[in-house]
Amino acid sequence: MRAVVQRVTGSEVRVRDQTVGQIGRGLLVLLGISRSDGEKDADYLADKIAHLRIFEDDAGKMNRSLIDTGGEMLVVSQFTLLGDCRKGRRPSFVEAAPPEKAEKLYAYFVHRVKSKGISVATGQFQAMMAVSLVNDGPVTLIVESK
Repeated sequence: MRAVVQRVTGSEVRVRDQTVGQIGRGLLVLLGISRSDGEKDADYLADKIAHLRIFEDDAGKMNRSLIDTGGEMLVVSQFTLLGDCRKGRRPSFVEAAPPEKAEKLYAYFVHRVKSKGISVATGQFQAMMAVSLVNDGPVTLIVESK
């Protein structure tokens, strides 16, 4: 499982000009799921991201987590994170999980984050989405379960 995690002051995802998910201060998580991923990968990533100390404390140091700050999370499924661009000019997506498996693990990941008391908004699985955000910092990290 691979996630691009962005600290944001706000983020929104729209499908056909309708807002389907929106958060204030927190994290935008673009989530890619591979063929070899399972619930253990989702458990690891949900725990890791929820506890990442990437929010500033009173001294201005990145020392607080999403849980510590009471921030929100917007999770958007993005199979293109598994794109392999090493050969040719067209990315290969053979490592991306098939939609049925990816949707199940995506929902499981969201469930695991919510179980930590975090308010979670989502995109719409397999839809063409427009994601907007205001990156805070900017802070952007790539987190992987493997």
